[in-house]
Amino acid sequence: MSLQSSRLPHPMVTRIAVIIGLLILWEIFGRMGTSLFFSPFSKVVMSGHEIFYEPEVRRALLTTSGVLALAFILSLALGLVLGLSIAMSKFTYQTFMPVLLLLYAIPQITILPLFVLYFGNGPASKIAFGVSHGMFPVAVSVIAGVQGIKPILLTSAASMGATRAQIFRRITLPYLVPSLFTGMRLASTAALLGVLLAELYASAGGVGHFTRRFSETFQPDKLYALIGALAIMAIVINESMRRLEKRFSKWR
Repeated sequence: MSLQSSRLPHPMVTRIAVIIGLLILWEIFGRMGTSLFFSPFSKVVMSGHEIFYEPEVRRALLTTSGVLALAFILSLALGLVLGLSIAMSKFTYQTFMPVLLLLYAIPQITILPLFVLYFGNGPASKIAFGVSHGMFPVAVSVIAGVQGIKPILLTSAASMGATRAQIFRRITLPYLVPSLFTGMRLASTAALLGVLLAELYASAGGVGHFTRRFSETFQPDKLYALIGALAIMAIVINESMRRLEKRFSKWR
């Protein structure tokens, strides 16, 4: 078994080889297809270099990044408070958990016009719509983490005279960390989706607005360049969450 494992390439080498192979296929099929709908990878890279020097695109990237940061912070705060409020009591869990799951199941895109009517078509509606996507994964993950704590630990701590604050700090919070970071990673992606949808359908600025413009004007090279920028943004956020989780979960 170990001999077979030693003959296999390092996972990083395999990963890089797969990525290079996919980029080569992209280049080949991009040159074979029509330029109105698909562009080779080399042309996308060149277009990306061009559009990122345009002041409007750079301003859109900064705007989307700022809106996403605010939406994510608010999603984390509201989701944490909501999740703890529901999970810390059996009565609140049995009463409000079905309501939370019902709200979570509603397709958010169907209520986007309501956000626009209430908040307008500026940054406020994009932040609010991003929060509506991001807070539910945090809340559900927090509830799952609290519910997963072994009751014997809580009973033992209470029997030894621990206060509620001590129980929360020494037992609940450490056990909550893995689930919380899982919810944060889901929330970062969901909040990004909400912000982009708001920019795509109800905004005259941001990255979503430019993706719609490049799509409607048949500029796939610029469109794929923006999509690549969004992918890099999502990867950076996800990797940051993973590193934070590793740091705060050393006790595991």
